[in-house]
Amino acid sequence: MVVLVQPQLGENIGFAARAMLNCGLTEMRLVAPRDGWPNEKARAAAAGADTVIDGVQVCDTTAAAVADLSRVFAATARNRDMIKPVMTPRRAAADLRAEEGVDVPCGLLFGPERSGLTNDDIALADTIVQVPLNPGFSSLSLPQAVLLLAYEWFQAGDDTPDEELVTGRAEPASKGELENFFLRLEAALDDRNFFHVDEKRASMVRNIRNLFQRNRLTDQEVRTLHGIVSALGEERDGGTKGG
Repeated sequence: MVVLVQPQLGENIGFAARAMLNCGLTEMRLVAPRDGWPNEKARAAAAGADTVIDGVQVCDTTAAAVADLSRVFAATARNRDMIKPVMTPRRAAADLRAEEGVDVPCGLLFGPERSGLTNDDIALADTIVQVPLNPGFSSLSLPQAVLLLAYEWFQAGDDTPDEELVTGRAEPASKGELENFFLRLEAALDDRNFFHVDEKRASMVRNIRNLFQRNRLTDQEVRTLHGIVSALGEERDGGTKGG
């Protein structure tokens, strides 16, 4: 649940809705939006996030907006004279996921664009969320703040690998295929007297093999390399005969 307290611009509501749906969040509540509701500028800015816009609930007060929630996280950039846990977005997202996992209703609270949340709003929250940014310039727009926290929430439940090799239909080359290519390449290099210093041959061979293996070649790429070796050999042979 995302709660926007007294948002001023319809466009920012729409941008926030778009950011929410990007990250799989669909429930939005508005507390006394300045320009009323519904707002066509918000719908236009949402760029298709109609699921969020159509489901918006409007409340008169922040207290009413969070009344049915058991855990509330308040996003604010300013230090407050209150004794409350302060978390980074990443830690707060992990807590949110854990609470939701046991069906605890939770909400993220954001203040108006110009002034942010009031102390009375913060008092309704259990936890403060602060984003570690450049201390010389740490202000975020409302949609930016919503996107940042929504993204961390999404990441806390996402299992996308940090890195993967996209090979299409090609399969990673087997060690046998690589060994066959290496032996052929090394034989071709021997024919050209590339390893002209015998005592350095072993280390040079290892370096060449490591160069190719770092790139995690596919079977198709190994076949292409075989073709290159063949073409270079044919060109040299042809050039010698022509001379």
